[in-house]
Amino acid sequence: MFQNTKCECGHQNPVGTVLCEACGKPLGELEKSSEVLEMRYDGAARRSQRANPNWIDSIWNFFSSVKVAVVLILLTLLGSTLGTIFPQENTFINIDASVYYKDTYGTPGEIYYKLGLSHTYESWWFITLLVMIGASLVICSLDRVLPLYKALSKQKIRKHLQFLTRQRVVYQGEIQEDGEQWVQNAVPFFKKKGYRVYTDGTALLAEKQRFSRWGPYVIHIGLIIFLLATLARTLPGFNMDEHEAFPEGDIKKIPNTSLYVKNEKFTVEFYSEDEMPSEFRKIGKVLPKLYETKAVLYECAAYCNDPSKTPVLKEVARHNIRVNDPLNYKGLKLYQYDYDLTPILRSVSPTLVNKKTGEEYGKFKLEMRGTKRSFELGPYTLQLLEKYMDFTLDENGQPASKTPNPNAPAFLFLMKGPDLPASGVKYIYFPKQVDKERFQQDAINKQLGGLQTNLELDVKSMEDVDFSTATSYLNIRYDRAMPFVWIGAAIVMLGLVIGFYWQHRRVWLRIDGEKLTLGAHTNKNWFGFRREIAAILNKMNIEADEKSLNNGGDKA
Repeated sequence: MFQNTKCECGHQNPVGTVLCEACGKPLGELEKSSEVLEMRYDGAARRSQRANPNWIDSIWNFFSSVKVAVVLILLTLLGSTLGTIFPQENTFINIDASVYYKDTYGTPGEIYYKLGLSHTYESWWFITLLVMIGASLVICSLDRVLPLYKALSKQKIRKHLQFLTRQRVVYQGEIQEDGEQWVQNAVPFFKKKGYRVYTDGTALLAEKQRFSRWGPYVIHIGLIIFLLATLARTLPGFNMDEHEAFPEGDIKKIPNTSLYVKNEKFTVEFYSEDEMPSEFRKIGKVLPKLYETKAVLYECAAYCNDPSKTPVLKEVARHNIRVNDPLNYKGLKLYQYDYDLTPILRSVSPTLVNKKTGEEYGKFKLEMRGTKRSFELGPYTLQLLEKYMDFTLDENGQPASKTPNPNAPAFLFLMKGPDLPASGVKYIYFPKQVDKERFQQDAINKQLGGLQTNLELDVKSMEDVDFSTATSYLNIRYDRAMPFVWIGAAIVMLGLVIGFYWQHRRVWLRIDGEKLTLGAHTNKNWFGFRREIAAILNKMNIEADEKSLNNGGDKA
């Protein structure tokens, strides 16, 4: 750390400057050295070099360190590696992770699950590492690119003699003609090589391809966008990867959206016995040749969040979904991934009956996924209180639903009408006979009502029962962050191209009397650079061998 004073050229440099911003003269202890100058940031002062940093500067210095960035990257790579030992939870559908890893992988799997490594990439520590890497990229870039931009945008043409003689490419020799005229004669030769040339009397600055210096920082920008997009995928609304069942004929809402899907018809075609390979014929396995869902996609137009009313739907797309041929709507994709030919109850039309007298009060349609909550049957009113699609009793003995699928549907009503208390009587109804016996519907109703009621719901014939003959399983995906992932990756590639295929080349020269001093710098390809300068000097009738221009040893 150097405490700079005013340079002999009269320019006042900020603390931390190594080379004078005006004339390039080495400052402080560097002035006493004879080593080749480090030109990475043109000697400009950086915030991370402050002598007495405050707590904000200390945080800045921590994240601006390349060593810290390397450590963070290594830790992230280690975490990513740990996440690949066993499959992640999100690669499975409908598993109990607390027992799966132990049953499948034994004790190592149980330890893996308990350490939280089964969801590594969504864990707080992994996301924290990504955030820290992003902070390091931002601060490293700002700490270097701002001083570098300032230094390059305010370059002086006439440089200090020590600045020139301590470059990696140096030439000193005598000329016989006028200095200003010699400089003007040299301008066309530099321009022919693609340089932009600036002169100041007997001093010259030639520069080309400065943009290549920004290649690493373009890469940083791309990586920052990439990281932000990756982190955004963990936020609600940016990413979806759900697996849903759609019974044939049903309209079902896609979770966390205003979209609905109707499975108009499901078709499956199997290979004939002659078409199947012999190994499958031996075991009697039947393979599907084609399965297809005729799907219609709707968007809710009204009553979208009102459970008491049927939503108004507007058709926005339809497609015959097959494997690897999804329905695609504004980035939302519905993939066909499985099917089930087991019949599923869609609706039932029970009749309210007085089981003592046999009197019937009316029939109503009860849809498994319907939204209607109240039914009028003669003098009686049935208000739907709860709906359990897959009835069970929880650990506290309270009714609950295991899954959203109508495997064991149950409906809890509040009955009101003649011969019933003013507050009504609760009544639970199981559409399936097997569930009535399994869960003892009559016993539950006796307990719920507190008295014996002669009313019951009963299905008179199979015509009152509607089954779906097939269920289509669709994988619903969207990823709103993915375009930004690709944009970030493209910017990274652009930065790599800029940094690899072009070089920032600068040549300074000054003539003092009859003495010519030339210093030059590039960020890579020193061999080609020295050859180029030697060719220009030779055209100016100065014999110069490219090896003789090397002032700091060979460096590619």
